Amino acid sequence: MRQNHLNIFYRFFLLISLAVFLDSCKLFRRKEQDSVAARSKPVTRPANNNKVYNSKTINNIVSTARSYTGVPYRAGGADKNGMDCSGLLFCVYSQLGYKIPRISYQQSDFGKEISLDDLRPGDWVFFVTNKGNVSNINHAGMITELRSNKEVMFIHASSSKGIREDNLFTKFWMSCFAKASRPF
Repeated sequence: MRQNHLNIFYRFFLLISLAVFLDSCKLFRRKEQDSVAARSKPVTRPANNNKVYNSKTINNIVSTARSYTGVPYRAGGADKNGMDCSGLLFCVYSQLGYKIPRISYQQSDFGKEISLDDLRPGDWVFFVTNKGNVSNINHAGMITELRSNKEVMFIHASSSKGIREDNLFTKFWMSCFAKASRPF
């Protein structure tokens, strides 16, 4: 009888662990009521932005982000041992002395919203990858390179392939795209 209870407990634990792993950033998603409140908030600005945010700074930010290419995905992670999408942005900006929010939906409220036509390196892009709950931003990345009108590269943390760059204008990413912002 005791062995049966332990077997059930282990199966339940394994199932919950698997669900958390497969759902990537879902732990950090905003609730429906939060999305209404967030729209009425003023644009958030960094607390210590005495630094100049120019093309040299942006190139440094992009280079720092690219230095993490290949780091494995880890939910809640923000270091070379593993990181999630918002952890990548948080780690890069922290390393360079900027204070930004840690969670992807909070990051999406940071800075000034911009259109796809206005994208440039250093801008942030946000996605809703769960089709069942379309109001919740749960994935973030940063524009690294503009190759053409339909080839805009961004760096992010893929739950299956780790830190990598992808084209924003693929069918998958455009179907999940929620918004873009300029952080500073």
